[in-house]
Amino acid sequence: MEPCDQRLRDAFDPERFRAEGHRAIDLLADYLVRALAGASDLPVLPWRPPGELVAQWPAELAVGPSDDDVAALLPRVLAGSTHLHHPRYVGHQVTSPLPVAALWEMVSALLNNGMAVYEMGPVGTTIERSLLRWMGGVLGLGAAADGVLTSGGSLGNLTALLAARQAKAGFDVWSGGAHAGPPLAILACQEAHYSVRRVAAILGLGEAGVVSAPADERFRLRPERLDDARRAALAAGRRPFAVVASAGSTATGAFDPLEEVADFCREHDLWLHVDGAHGAALALSERLRPRLAGIERADSVVWDAHKMLLVPALATAVLFRDGRRSAATFAQEASYLYAPGAADENAWDVGTRTFECTKRMLGLALYAALRRHGTGFFAAYVERCVDLAASFAARLRRAPDFELATEPACNIVCFRWTPRGVGPGPALDQLQGRLRRRILAEGGFYLVQTRLPAGVFLRTTLIHPLTREADLEALLSTVRDAGRAEAA
Repeated sequence: MEPCDQRLRDAFDPERFRAEGHRAIDLLADYLVRALAGASDLPVLPWRPPGELVAQWPAELAVGPSDDDVAALLPRVLAGSTHLHHPRYVGHQVTSPLPVAALWEMVSALLNNGMAVYEMGPVGTTIERSLLRWMGGVLGLGAAADGVLTSGGSLGNLTALLAARQAKAGFDVWSGGAHAGPPLAILACQEAHYSVRRVAAILGLGEAGVVSAPADERFRLRPERLDDARRAALAAGRRPFAVVASAGSTATGAFDPLEEVADFCREHDLWLHVDGAHGAALALSERLRPRLAGIERADSVVWDAHKMLLVPALATAVLFRDGRRSAATFAQEASYLYAPGAADENAWDVGTRTFECTKRMLGLALYAALRRHGTGFFAAYVERCVDLAASFAARLRRAPDFELATEPACNIVCFRWTPRGVGPGPALDQLQGRLRRRILAEGGFYLVQTRLPAGVFLRTTLIHPLTREADLEALLSTVRDAGRAEAA
């Protein structure tokens, strides 16, 4: 046997994999014990300047093997990473994944069934279609709903708005190009996710391709102002083809009035796309479902499983009320992959309906977690997060030195510290930024910030399933302590 053959056999040795796998799981389980308990010696973010980390993870790699196995490398990775399983992680809208979901991600990685064509990933494809039917049913989109899973909400918005353009442009953009007809426009709230403008640029619509409608005092789209945006687009020589509404906006978690927006879209023959990347999960709860009233009338919806469904990133559902729109989004020829045939046959080749060709088994972890824990588990988790946000907002209202930006509509809470002697304006904005940087450097919490019309606010996403009231009281104390340190 050639030496190279032996090295390859050793690298794929199942017993070696078994031994390293046991070590990895033991290390990760020990890590979860400390992270979930919020161990005092485990900073949420062990902040290090990039230059220091580059020295620890050099680009120079040896030709031969080393002793850097799982037991050697994994502790270093854990020590330097942001700890989303720490209950004082209240930062971005990325969840602390269920351990069972992480295990199924490993299964997906080992099987590595790419999902461009059905024959390459039959189980993954079938699971994906079942998940999409379930999610469409949860949202009330109807029996004809269908869609795809893709890699993140931004790509999901692109996929949906490509379909919208094909359906509503009035000319064949895919074949003739973006200039085969009049300039187009998307109508959206000023609070819409930045990816909407990025999508407009990719579609060739230019900076003027998104015409904004104003938000109300709770950062929700004002539907009565949509016609002003439509008329402005027409006056500029553009043809509106879609309206983007939010169900759980990124900055504040606001829910646009979807019923009224749907009425407007029906009146003017416009495509309604709902960016529900964060907030669509509220549909799992009978109590919270009314906040999504009207979403069942959307032509397309984006829903991120890696936000409020407790699975690793990235896994985004793009759902179409008329499932045929999914098949038309990327209609083109690729004879080396897709055999000529009926649409219902090609529908099982997922690469015909996504930007990705080789695609991970994006639905496996979510499907397994739903089977393991049941849908009621996820409904209870969503309710807990939303209720915790409401309680935190009440706590902020009672505190004379804090200002609440708006009542939370889901589990996102924006607030700022307002000590005596510092009024609204640049000084107060700069103070919030300094407070956040100090808190991150100390590592006790991880939170972010956002700029709203009134200025800069600290922003928390209460997405960890074990964050407690006591953690949030400690957060306010931490902010105050950071403020006193800044003033010293």
